[in-house]
Amino acid sequence: MADSVYRVSEVIGVSTESWEAAARNAIETASKSVRDLRIAEVLRQDVTIENGQVTNYRVRLGMSFKYESGE
Repeated sequence: MADSVYRVSEVIGVSTESWEAAARNAIETASKSVRDLRIAEVLRQDVTIENGQVTNYRVRLGMSFKYESGE
């Protein structure tokens, strides 16, 4: 088994529905341009508030993907 190298990048997903939907949006969008996503770790959750009401759920994810070895 060959050694592997991974990179972790932070992305933020936003949804008007829920934190889960915000995370899903971030993962689905990132997967369109980054191959071989492996793990997404929730780093932070927050909400946007307007006039005393929650308007957006935001999730900051640390997403890891594997570097291609070229072999």
